[in-house]
Amino acid sequence: MSMAQFRNLALSVGLSAIVGTFACAQGAAGNAAAATPAASKPAASAPAPTGPVPTKIGVVNIQQAIQECAEGKKEIDTLQAKFAPKQVELKTQSDDVEALKKQYQTQADKLSDDEKTSRAKAIDTKQKALQRNYEDAQAEFQQAEQDVINRIGSKMVAVLEKYANANGFAVVLDVSNPQTSPVLWATQGTVITKELVDAYDKENPAGATAPAAKPAGAAKAPASRPATASPTPKKP
Repeated sequence: MSMAQFRNLALSVGLSAIVGTFACAQGAAGNAAAATPAASKPAASAPAPTGPVPTKIGVVNIQQAIQECAEGKKEIDTLQAKFAPKQVELKTQSDDVEALKKQYQTQADKLSDDEKTSRAKAIDTKQKALQRNYEDAQAEFQQAEQDVINRIGSKMVAVLEKYANANGFAVVLDVSNPQTSPVLWATQGTVITKELVDAYDKENPAGATAPAAKPAGAAKAPASRPATASPTPKKP
């Protein structure tokens, strides 16, 4: 699945907030320590750290990292396989509606008014059933997507925090959503998406197992909806 196919997932706001919170928490902790009155500090306080203060700024596309890590790829394949039968069902249902519409249009001038009304009502009923089935399947698919995002995303942010601390990053900015990201430009050296994916795969080797086999003959599921059928075919 391409990044364009994955971009509709409801991820940017939630994980951007988590990543932003991580960076702000680091600074807040330092500010809180600096603001502590001297009287409240123990008499024999531990010496201040002698290591260098983190100054590097990193840029990460957390959506891309979730998509490209081994566990993310496996989960995407699993979702596609799970919803492939529903996609086929919706396609068949849509084809049935289209066939009835074409038949109606071809024979309309030969039908009585009662027959026209009866057929139009039958088409409308089938189309409404298709619409409901489509919306239910779409909602189920999107919820399944969100569950994957939440599960991998929470672990991804923990790995990011560990990586940032180990490599001297003071701030890491998420650029998953260009509409909300304040980053207009960054040098390639500041982008750590691949490094985050590598670190995540190292800590989560179980995600690298072979993906589940897709059902034979199943249609490929699109990114944000489990069916290619048009949800609103035109009425006769």
